[in-house]
Amino acid sequence: MKDNYPHLDIEYYTCDTGKELDDTYQLIENLEVYLGKSILRLRAAQDSNLDPFDHFLEMYGGFLPSSGSRWCTKKLKLEPFEKFVGDDPVVSYVGIRGDEDREGYISKKSNIQSIFPFRKNIWSEDVITKLLANSNRQQLSIFFAQLPYGKSTERFEDILNQEISYTFTRSQKLDLLLETNTILFNQLVFAFLKSTVYPLATEQEFPLVLNDEVLVRDDIFQLLQDSGVGVPGYYQKIDFTVKDLKSQYSRSRSGCYFCFYQQKIEWVWLYEQNPEIFAKALAYEKDGYSWNQEETLEELSRPERITAIKEEYIKRTNRIAQKATSPFLIDILEEAEGEGCAACFI
Repeated sequence: MKDNYPHLDIEYYTCDTGKELDDTYQLIENLEVYLGKSILRLRAAQDSNLDPFDHFLEMYGGFLPSSGSRWCTKKLKLEPFEKFVGDDPVVSYVGIRGDEDREGYISKKSNIQSIFPFRKNIWSEDVITKLLANSNRQQLSIFFAQLPYGKSTERFEDILNQEISYTFTRSQKLDLLLETNTILFNQLVFAFLKSTVYPLATEQEFPLVLNDEVLVRDDIFQLLQDSGVGVPGYYQKIDFTVKDLKSQYSRSRSGCYFCFYQQKIEWVWLYEQNPEIFAKALAYEKDGYSWNQEETLEELSRPERITAIKEEYIKRTNRIAQKATSPFLIDILEEAEGEGCAACFI
């Protein structure tokens, strides 16, 4: 964003839970140097004498967050951001990559419009739903006819006029439009937004309509390396051996050191590479609450269990390597990352 759209006055922020790894804080400092401006540190429960996470954990009676109850994302990430924004119209740039098939935990406030610059489809799901509704086809035809070179793209217009049905879904229609002409689709969406109350409705131009890049995981790492910001240390692969089998492990995401979206092998990585931090995560498990539904961290950290986790991880990575035929590495990413939290770093 800084390099490609330097005239956009972007405010960068991070929501600090107080439970990040040191590498995350170092990343923030490195980014500030490259960006030439401060990254806002937003913290929930600012008046509390506890770290934000500990404050809300106490409020929830020791009930740890989970994939089914993500109060950490809401209380520690989304609400501080929404409080900071207030009622001002805002375009929020979300770093979900082009190889991630998810929308994430995004603000639903009407004054906050989410844009996804790394994806082929930079628009949020709510915008696409309204845009491609069958009842909106006539209006879209009018917008399309007014575009600079709209009439010269017959294939695009044919797809645009097709009605959504059980045999031709909204997702299929979206994919075909994007594949036919991404920039033309973006221009159409921007024209449509002028008829809405979205924040971009008041803008005379929006440079990202000319964006047709798709950035995947390797691209993001390359950006970090080329800029001098550097890839956080927890992404660096570390060798390990179990029963004469060799492999490597690392974290697959940033975020809190006890993130419940971690794979079992990542908990093993934390136990072996950051034992003091692992001990802190383990200390949160009490009164029947644990980070994993299947087992506690005490059970996971037993030698025989660590060996089993490593063996299963090696088998799984071998299976993935054999079927990794997708150009977007969907098989690999599903295994490596899972769902995750869109409000966390990278």
